[in-house]
Amino acid sequence: MDKELRLHQNIDCFCSGTTAVTLVKQGNDLIIGNIGDSRAILGTRDLDDSLIAVQLTVDLKPNLPAEAERIRKCRGRVFALQDEPEVARVWLPHNDSPGLAMARAFGDFCLKDFGLISVPEISYRRLTEKDEFIVMATDGVWDVLSNKEVVDIIASAPTRSSASRFLVESAVRGWRSKYPTSKVDDCAVVCLFLDSSPDNSTTAVTTYAACASPRTEQPPLPPDQINSNEETQENLQGPTELERSGTVRAPEIMPEEAAEKSLEQAAKSAQLGEDWSALEGVSRVNTLLTLPRFVPVKDDKKATCQLW
Repeated sequence: MDKELRLHQNIDCFCSGTTAVTLVKQGNDLIIGNIGDSRAILGTRDLDDSLIAVQLTVDLKPNLPAEAERIRKCRGRVFALQDEPEVARVWLPHNDSPGLAMARAFGDFCLKDFGLISVPEISYRRLTEKDEFIVMATDGVWDVLSNKEVVDIIASAPTRSSASRFLVESAVRGWRSKYPTSKVDDCAVVCLFLDSSPDNSTTAVTTYAACASPRTEQPPLPPDQINSNEETQENLQGPTELERSGTVRAPEIMPEEAAEKSLEQAAKSAQLGEDWSALEGVSRVNTLLTLPRFVPVKDDKKATCQLW
């Protein structure tokens, strides 16, 4: 995938990229591939027949010792900003940019010579009759919901076809409650429900993705990127739905009126979150800050980048 991205001149992946969590199911066999901080979990029953969450992937963030060691060996730097000490980021050797909050990704070619890789972590699991469903989601969901909370939300969804949408809506509410001064991160969810029949074939796959816009002041855009046209203004109104595929086509998440909260209250809410642990399934929010960004500047021979 990374090699193909380099071949597409019309796709700018120098300072942008994506994570990926991929699952292949054949009968009762699961093969899971993961790069970045999207995550897959399994909803299953324990010996007491209680519904529990089993994390199938590890969030590949720069603060994992093995990931940080690889990056530093390639001359990349790993450190957290003073304003968000819990979020480790990847930086270029001699520039405080781009500050990527994951250790593996497709694209982001500006860091590929400095420790960022697109090699997936592969794992295997054998399904049993106690396994009920699998949830794959982007970090916007895991930033505000624990594995157990996600499993309980899916289990309480009115229907299987509405499960993904139900989870995304819960995550958006979680963002507005825990981080009222932050931009709601992208939330994309795929739910794979497992049949209890002997061959354990799938009975339903639902997907839903949504992106919510800033609800408070955000870092200003550079002058050359300010756009006051109607399309831009419309995009700033509230959560908007992204393209999605699968069996579900749910309506847009409608923005809710939220009371204004002070920065002190927001900081207090953020402090209520648990410390991040990849294995326990809790990750801290990747907040939006005024980070140095690349602005592509093209000439006749090649494209270069400058900081603003």
